[in-house]
Amino acid sequence: MEAFIEKFSRKYNLSAADCLRLIGLMERRVFRKGECVVRQGERNSDFYIVSRGIWLGHYSDDGADVSVWFAGEGETLFSTWGYVGNEVSKISIEAMCDAELYGISKADLEVFFAESAETANFGRRLFEKQFLALENWILSGGAPRAEERYRTLMEESPELLQYVPLKHIASYLWITPQSLSRIRAKLGKKKG
Repeated sequence: MEAFIEKFSRKYNLSAADCLRLIGLMERRVFRKGECVVRQGERNSDFYIVSRGIWLGHYSDDGADVSVWFAGEGETLFSTWGYVGNEVSKISIEAMCDAELYGISKADLEVFFAESAETANFGRRLFEKQFLALENWILSGGAPRAEERYRTLMEESPELLQYVPLKHIASYLWITPQSLSRIRAKLGKKKG
C-alpha cells in the first residue's frame, strides 16, 4: 500500500480496504509548483486527498496574503464554502512544490459515505478533524507564544521548511517574517 494511503487510513481510522475503494473512485491529478486546485472567488465542491507534495490554503485581504493551513501527504483538502454551501471559495489552495492529488466530486463522495456505517463514520471523523484544525488555528493567534507555535509546527511538519516560503509560515503563525527570522535565529543558537 502506498505511504499516503497508510497515513490517510491511520489519521481517519478507515480500513485499508475502504481507503483503496475510495481511491479507486477518485481521479489522479498532477500539479506544478504554484498551480492552484481551488482559486479564491471560484466555485469548487470537490474533495481531495494529497498523495504527494505540500499544499497551502491562503487568501488575499486588501493586498495582504494570509496563510490559513498546510496539507501534506495523506491529508485532505477542499474548499469548505464550495463543498458545504456550493459557494465561491474564500481561499486559494496552492501547490508549494510539484504535487499530486486524488479528487472526487461531492456527489460521488456522499454516495461513498452512504454505503456503510464505517464509511459514514469516516465522513463524520473527517469533518470533526477539519473543525478541530480550524479552531486550533484561530486560537493559535493569541497563545501560546510564537516561538512555541513555530516549534510545534516544525515538530509536526518539518517538511514545510523544504517547500514553503517563510513568509507563508510566518503568516500562518500570525507573526511577521522578521519575527520568524528572529525566532529561527534564536532556536539555531540554542542548537549550536
